[in-house]
Amino acid sequence: MTVLTRIDEPGCGCGAADHLGGLVAIDEAIARIIQNVFEVPETEEVALAAACGRVLADSVRALSAAPPFDNSAMDGYALASISLTGAGPWRLEVTARIAAGQVASGSIRPGAAAQIFTGAPIPQGADAVVMQEDVDVIDDAIIISRKIRPRANIRTAGEDMAAGAIVVPAGRLITSRDIAACAAAGAATVRVRRRVRVALVVTGDEVNSSGQPLTFAGIWDVNSPMLSAQIASPGIEFVQIEAGKDDRDALCQQLGDLAKRVDLIVTTGGISVGEEDHVKPALNCLGATMVFSGVAMKPGKPVSYGRLGDAHWLGLPGNPLSAFIGWQLFGTVLLRVLAGDTTSQPNRRRHVVLSRALDHKYGRCELRLAELSGFDGLGREIAIFEDATHSGRVARLPAADGVLFIPSEIENLPEGALVEFQPFCD
Repeated sequence: MTVLTRIDEPGCGCGAADHLGGLVAIDEAIARIIQNVFEVPETEEVALAAACGRVLADSVRALSAAPPFDNSAMDGYALASISLTGAGPWRLEVTARIAAGQVASGSIRPGAAAQIFTGAPIPQGADAVVMQEDVDVIDDAIIISRKIRPRANIRTAGEDMAAGAIVVPAGRLITSRDIAACAAAGAATVRVRRRVRVALVVTGDEVNSSGQPLTFAGIWDVNSPMLSAQIASPGIEFVQIEAGKDDRDALCQQLGDLAKRVDLIVTTGGISVGEEDHVKPALNCLGATMVFSGVAMKPGKPVSYGRLGDAHWLGLPGNPLSAFIGWQLFGTVLLRVLAGDTTSQPNRRRHVVLSRALDHKYGRCELRLAELSGFDGLGREIAIFEDATHSGRVARLPAADGVLFIPSEIENLPEGALVEFQPFCD
């Protein structure tokens, strides 16, 4: 038996704020986003086949019972179970043939049977179906060697859904599974929330677009394609994806214009306290409300959120790993609430076991890249991880399954310790 050291702290440490630095805790930041965001009010009607990935605005109810009538669950013979009295075997005359989509012209009397196919209505007088594999056919009759119980192999009307019943509730992100249920309920169209309008602004004069010559002091633009891919979904409308200059007046004009056209502005870079960090000063000039400015986490400490007019603003750091994790933690929540999605939580945290001892610098909750590697003898997932977190490095992202939440007050954890893990939401 392996003895594992338990963690005595009440949580992952993401609830501990950096009081000296004025930073909010991770969970507090998430809570503030939820408190300040409301779903877009407008809705639209779309064809059911085009609804995947949208958020349902009105619940879908069954227009009729499903199935709408008693029908056969398989190919066989419909009969009255009272025909099988006394000792078998029993010989029943086949008096009808009923295929799917057909209705029997008469009733089935005791001592007779109707050949029936999967999905065909159960004829009057019959209360069971015997599988064709369980009978012997002789001329126009069948021989049955064992009794069958009433209602056997019959799909009862309404057993899947009752007429008027809610099949898919409002607030649900529609999947192909939901579409199947809506179609069975008779829905040809559904009412969904309109698409959330998003603008992405990547700041930094040093950022060079991929495919363009790399300047001597320049770096490739990682954030534009990375965040575009993270944000993109059927429920999103990208209004603008553009570069933001390291100039306060230009950013003022740019952000002020976007705030009138979108529900959410996402920026990267320019949110620290350096002389060349112009995003927050530009927002202040525009009269933005800052809900939080900085989070007690590593990487991603500068992450900030606020309101500019009717638009929401999420400021992510310029370092790509920080921006990636910042979106995973906060952007996904913000977008789900804006879209009116009240049911899905695709990246919920869970506990995993450390594959080896872990060292951590005391102070902030660290989000360290981790890869899941099988299970231990107790059936718990094992996580392998990096020795440190580097906010500017993304080469290890493709191999990572998510991040470990290393508590802020922890300096060492032994092999086998339980740690919270959040999978990436792709």
